[in-house]
Parts: sequence; C-alpha cells; structure tokens
Amino acid sequence: MSMDKSLKSKNLLQRHRNVLTRAERIAALKDTNRWTEESRPIGLPKVTHRKAAVGKKDKEKKKGTEAEAEATTEEKEQA
Repeated sequence: MSMDKSLKSKNLLQRHRNVLTRAERIAALKDTNRWTEESRPIGLPKVTHRKAAVGKKDKEKKKGTEAEAEATTEEKEQA
C-alpha cells in the first residue's frame, strides 16, 4: 500500500516560505538591530526573507575535479 501524498515526512515538507510568522519577523529585526525591547509587536515593518541556495555545484568546478581525477588515474596507470 502506498502512502498518501498528504502524509509525507517532515523533512520533505520544508521549503521556502514567503510569509514569515510574527516571531520569525521579530527575530529577523533583532538580527538587523531594528528591534528594541520597547517596540510593539503589532504593525511590524516588512522583512525581506531570502533562502540561500544550498547544495548546488557549478558544472565547471565539477568538470575540473573530474579532469583532475582522470589525470591522476592516467598517471598511476603509466607508472
């Protein structure tokens, strides 16, 4: 029996969200020193939220490392 689409594991449901919760917005404001303890949590200013790309490799770097690996294996074979 297969699993229903709505019952995926937690790590598969983590993705970039455009809307932040109030607590997340306050944390972002604290990081940029725009929040003080006297500030009110109602009417918060807008906060930009960009998710950094993680795990992407450049094709050129990958090709370069593959070429180096091939060169070392050829040197070993010739020796």
